[in-house]
Amino acid sequence: MQTPLVRVHLVRPPLDAAARQGRFGPVRPCPGHDGLRGPDHGAWTGRTLEEVAAQDPEGLHSWLTDPAHVPPGGESVAALIDRVGAELAGLPAGTHRLVVEQAVVRAAVVHALELPAAAFWRLDVRPGSVTTLTGRSGRWNLLVGRPEDEPTA
Repeated sequence: MQTPLVRVHLVRPPLDAAARQGRFGPVRPCPGHDGLRGPDHGAWTGRTLEEVAAQDPEGLHSWLTDPAHVPPGGESVAALIDRVGAELAGLPAGTHRLVVEQAVVRAAVVHALELPAAAFWRLDVRPGSVTTLTGRSGRWNLLVGRPEDEPTA
């Protein structure tokens, strides 16, 4: 018996001005998919990594090394992975093209491949790129190496 196929194209948009400045951005929604919104950086939102490192070096170090660490008023990497995974699990059969932040792509790949949460920081996602996950019965596959000229729909 075949179960319905779910194909998800996670599109990372080009960098905006805040990202080019290295600032923690505000939570960005993914219309129709609240679980795929960007991470909540809490009190760090709007600050650069350098500013946070100067003000809260221990907190930043913990956040970068411990997936369970919650930044002040924000969300842990582990919680982000769980939230994104729950949203992916609830997608109906069909093809979905979703524009999401880099952290959401990382969280989706960690969830889909059942990687340890610490792998989150080992994944780079280029601006303007497409990451494709294909799933069936809760089992996900990652498409790697799509030719540049291949359509994503």
